[in-house]
Amino acid sequence: MNLFAKLQARAQQGKPLRIGLIGAGKFGSMYLSQVPRTPGIHLTGIADLQPARVRESLKGLGWTEERCSAASLEQAAKSGATAIIEDSLALIASPHVDIVIEATGNPAAGIAHVLACCDHNKHIIMVNVEADALAGPLLKRRADEAGIVYSLAYGDQPALICEMVDWARTAGFEIVAAGKGTKYLPAYHVSTPATVWQHYGLSAEDAKRGGMNAQMFNSFLDGTKSAIEMAAVANATGLQAPAGLTFPAVDVDRLPEVLKPQADGGILLHRGQVEVISSLERDGSPIPRDLRWGVYVTFAAGSDYVRRCFSEYGLVTDRSGEYSSMYKPFHLIGLELGISVASVGLRGEATGAPICWHGDVVATAKRDLAAGEILDGEGGFTVYGKLLPAEQSLRLKGLPLGLAHGITLKNPVPAGQAVGWEDVDYDATALAVRFRREMETVFSAA
Repeated sequence: MNLFAKLQARAQQGKPLRIGLIGAGKFGSMYLSQVPRTPGIHLTGIADLQPARVRESLKGLGWTEERCSAASLEQAAKSGATAIIEDSLALIASPHVDIVIEATGNPAAGIAHVLACCDHNKHIIMVNVEADALAGPLLKRRADEAGIVYSLAYGDQPALICEMVDWARTAGFEIVAAGKGTKYLPAYHVSTPATVWQHYGLSAEDAKRGGMNAQMFNSFLDGTKSAIEMAAVANATGLQAPAGLTFPAVDVDRLPEVLKPQADGGILLHRGQVEVISSLERDGSPIPRDLRWGVYVTFAAGSDYVRRCFSEYGLVTDRSGEYSSMYKPFHLIGLELGISVASVGLRGEATGAPICWHGDVVATAKRDLAAGEILDGEGGFTVYGKLLPAEQSLRLKGLPLGLAHGITLKNPVPAGQAVGWEDVDYDATALAVRFRREMETVFSAA
């Protein structure tokens, strides 16, 4: 690793990486907390719909008034300060920005921002994994055609998993499974913003005082976020996406025993797939050595010699000695995002990006839904996101979770059933809809 040395060199040369951030929520704020301590970068501007809120947040992050005092992007370029504006497209179009960080979490906005980056020759780092799960494979193709880097965001679990997969493959190991940990019970699939806090052991009042968004936190709980992130990983690594995650309850020492093919005594349907593990037993009791906040890979030895090496060097394996694992017990969200910024800006390399379309996330009814109801999207009252192989999603004509917000059902959908395109009244002229439909056509033909 020599990214820090390269950043220091940029600082000494007076040629910092010029960054623009869209969306200064939790992820963006965590990155902003690191910006003043990172050499060789200049955050030219922040685009957010609530500039006053951003300024207040920056004070809490330790930013001086001088650092965020630029009145415009042009002034920021001259002074070295940061401008705070509302217009995200103006930020992308600015000649004073080279790398755009998309941290809105809005799938439609994410698609529009990537296409604008293609038009203006700006590299893009997609914190917005919701947009990547919706249309990442075609967005990456458009970025390649435009000659820009499209990258997943380091610090978020998909990019960390991609890094571990790349490590194992580069070292000559076959990846058997890859994924992350989370808190999961089957009942969580029907959780809503009205019930979410009881699962976290909080009261609604405590959550409100902490500024916690019920729908967002519910998406972490009801399986939607896990499906979105595993779709991103499957598409960025070429691993298989199962028809629904199974969330086995596994501690870190049993990863190689459980996350291996069924033929060898494990749970995997595919040799080489994504899967999410739970930090809770099905009775709700906690697993002592869980991986709730972390990521993992399991991999195969492939020979007697390597199996012997596993033993000699103390790797935890399954009973046969053939399968072992590596894991990282945490992820630091925006605090680690600088790795993507440096990798993209200094090496022209993504920290994970789609290479295929293997995984998709389909809107699935949380309860019996009636015609005329309005879907409320990720983490809401009506649907959750279920991971499916992309080819199965296409056969079902499933409605992608990323578009299941603010649209009306034309047909009733029973609990647990996928919502289809034909079940909803959607705007076929909307950019996100048109782009997703184009991806379905392009990849179906392929």
